[in-house]
Amino acid sequence: MLHVFVETNWVVDCAAPAHNKVPAALDLIRRAREGEIQLHLPTVCLTEAKDPLHRKFQPRLEAGRVRRFVTWAEERGIVTPADAATVRTCLDRLESAVQNDLRSLDRDLQIFAASPGLEIFPMNERILAQLTDLSFEALELKPYDQAILACVLIRARELLDTGERELVFCELDADLQPWDKKGERKDKLADLYDQMNVWVYSDYLLQNPPMPAEWHFRSG
Repeated sequence: MLHVFVETNWVVDCAAPAHNKVPAALDLIRRAREGEIQLHLPTVCLTEAKDPLHRKFQPRLEAGRVRRFVTWAEERGIVTPADAATVRTCLDRLESAVQNDLRSLDRDLQIFAASPGLEIFPMNERILAQLTDLSFEALELKPYDQAILACVLIRARELLDTGERELVFCELDADLQPWDKKGERKDKLADLYDQMNVWVYSDYLLQNPPMPAEWHFRSG
């Protein structure tokens, strides 16, 4: 079975207000529920996701700008009073829908965490030891990214020890991708993933960058 590591960005894309959810992220949940893949998520990512979910999707600033434009445009006859009223109604409904979604966030995350095919795993002594080791690797990672990397590497090692070989990491954050902006290999980071047989994708579709044939079962 294909084992797929995900992190905070994926939680945010799945748990965002309804119109902001990312279909490709949700599709991973569907595939896990149907037994096609097994998802693995560090526990810390659930907690970390709450701040961007509450902060990133507040519509107040954007809605306020649109309201000011509508008022300005209506006064100058650029939009009709009927059109202005329609826009204001849409903005009111947008703000109401988002606030309702955010108010139920804790409950929704609990339901999300119980999804079949999703394993949420805590930090353990092996992960903490790996985190210490990574601090000497000069990877130039932020502390949180370093913690996620340690979680992925150790859980991958545990899966390898049970005979699993098909391990991938969906990572949209450039800091943890094993290539730079020019597409050139970050040797130290790439070597860590390679040692644990983890292929890193930059999308939820598990397509890019393309995995070489039989990569998981390569020799050496």
